[in-house]
Amino acid sequence: MSRRSTKYLKAALSALHYTGADGLFGSVTRGTGAILTLHQVGPEVPQAFSPNRILKITPYFLERTIQQTLEAGFDCVSLDEVAERLKSPEAYARPFVAFTLDDAYRDNITYAAPVFRRYGIPFAIYAPTDYLDGNGDLWWLALELAIAQLDRVALAIGAETFDLACATLLEKEQAFHTLYWVLRGVDETVARAAVAELCVGVGIDQKALCRDLIMTWDELKALARDPLVTIGGHTVRHYALAKLGAGAARYEMVAGIERLSAALGQPIRHFSYPFGDRDSAGDREFDIARSLGLATAVTTRKGLIRDGSTSDPMALPRLSLNGDYQDPLYTKVLLSGLPFAILDLARRVMPKSNASAKPLQV
Repeated sequence: MSRRSTKYLKAALSALHYTGADGLFGSVTRGTGAILTLHQVGPEVPQAFSPNRILKITPYFLERTIQQTLEAGFDCVSLDEVAERLKSPEAYARPFVAFTLDDAYRDNITYAAPVFRRYGIPFAIYAPTDYLDGNGDLWWLALELAIAQLDRVALAIGAETFDLACATLLEKEQAFHTLYWVLRGVDETVARAAVAELCVGVGIDQKALCRDLIMTWDELKALARDPLVTIGGHTVRHYALAKLGAGAARYEMVAGIERLSAALGQPIRHFSYPFGDRDSAGDREFDIARSLGLATAVTTRKGLIRDGSTSDPMALPRLSLNGDYQDPLYTKVLLSGLPFAILDLARRVMPKSNASAKPLQV
């Protein structure tokens, strides 16, 4: 999302707060619960060019969010309890919040886990098995590192060639946004080959980047022994499943789950679709998840669980704890559900409109 779009969205969220609209309508729009999406958690490192900053929050903001949800009367629950509440939402008087972290970043152990433990809060880690092997392709981070080093980026993506200026901060942000969304739209192998070639040219070791940022198997196994922790599947290679053939998509889901289960000695009952937006996971993937007997599977489609009895447990929406919105005001408004109710209404009234700029998703 561009800085201008972020500015406008912050203004809209602030307006809903200061007019009291979130408090007035929250009892109607809040629904039965929320599943929160996190990625990296760690100290803020100010950088002018940081397009992936939305994927990282500080430990302080995580702690403040936990305090905020508890003070607001939410039950902080595990994914197993989410599955139970979906079956009989009327049996629970209080709404719930579940914390989930995608990709198994090592900083989840260093910075996030101590905060969760301090408050006795359950949390889930979704882990791609290639990442745990040290072979993961975090191409969106590699792309940022490459553009940061260059004054001009030349990149062939399939049959299309790009030659973009990236000397200034604005040019770097525009180049990243352009290339990121082109890469998201092409075949997975094409996208990753293009970024790999770029990295070779500027001396970035993608495997070393993965090993630096992602947990090892031993670290995940130690974390999994904590009763507060749930480990979920996140495929083998973190591919956008909807881009794959049916057999390949099923393989990614099954192989990742089976390997995690064998390594950890426990069943894997929960799953997160990589990238998780409507272009990356749809009805076919939801049906695969259902056929595997999973208890829940989460997307990155934005929203709260408004009525557990009508929510598909294989296609659950989530609310992102976003590095650009580390303010309790924004969290409060989003947890009210009002922004999503407004967006849903806008989509019904103007189904062909593009209500907002695309956010980065991983």
